[in-house]
Amino acid sequence: MALDPKRIQKPARKLRKLLKKMPSTPAPEEIHGFRTNARRLETILDTFALDGTRNGSRLSKHISKLRKCAGKVRDFDVLTDYASGIDHDSSERECSVRLLEYLGAQRERQARKFHNLQKQYFSVLRKDLKRTSNKLDDIFPPHGDGRLNGEPVCATVAASALTLLPDLTEPSQLRKSNLHEYRLKVKELRNILQMAENANHQAFVDRLGEVKHAIGEWHDWEILVETAKQTLDHAKNCQLVEKLGETAAAKYERAFRLSQGMRREYLRLTRHHGKRSSLDFRPAETVWSATASLVA
Repeated sequence: MALDPKRIQKPARKLRKLLKKMPSTPAPEEIHGFRTNARRLETILDTFALDGTRNGSRLSKHISKLRKCAGKVRDFDVLTDYASGIDHDSSERECSVRLLEYLGAQRERQARKFHNLQKQYFSVLRKDLKRTSNKLDDIFPPHGDGRLNGEPVCATVAASALTLLPDLTEPSQLRKSNLHEYRLKVKELRNILQMAENANHQAFVDRLGEVKHAIGEWHDWEILVETAKQTLDHAKNCQLVEKLGETAAAKYERAFRLSQGMRREYLRLTRHHGKRSSLDFRPAETVWSATASLVA
């Protein structure tokens, strides 16, 4: 079996447990666990075409809404962590306290929204997650290869990965205005490649994770800078905002460098200049290895 059935079946089961035990004021690790498993489940539903069924469509819709709501809680968890870690002198202490108070209040407000939405969908979500778990059990029986509509399911997953791979060549030039959107493509392909049994030993999968994290970290710092500017009335002359901006700039340089390096090293993406500038796309052997691991 080239795919890892347990890894594929885990998100639906994990989400049922999280929803049952989720407190009214969830801790950062609980929010993180929910978002991670929700995103993986959405990829599974889409890859296996389970979101085309009545149950899968409803589940996908509800999980997506909850994940986005949880994402807003998570944003303030991360921003608070970053803001509290900034070294500042006494002249910046008041600004730091005001910013942290604002982030804490917003986190509490978004957590209430998540809790209310969770209560609204709880009953139907638990049932739909159970049905999805049963469907995945049917696709991956205890003995024998997984099959979907009579065809080997590994072929379906590999085809999805091959379809997404060329998307990493776009846009042709990465910049601040499109780097975060590019991260979504990286994350989607990585989620699919992680379904393989040996995904943890694939260099390309590791590099996708590194790029995803670096871009996400930069984007969070950019949000923190904008939040500080809006919260502090003297932001134009605020040394704290200046420090946040310097960190955000450094994070962008790292994210851009890692993204460009991944495209050159693994996608072997090079530009040819002539009458019509074009990109040459020749994935490295490690890329084909990560894709092939889904089927063999």
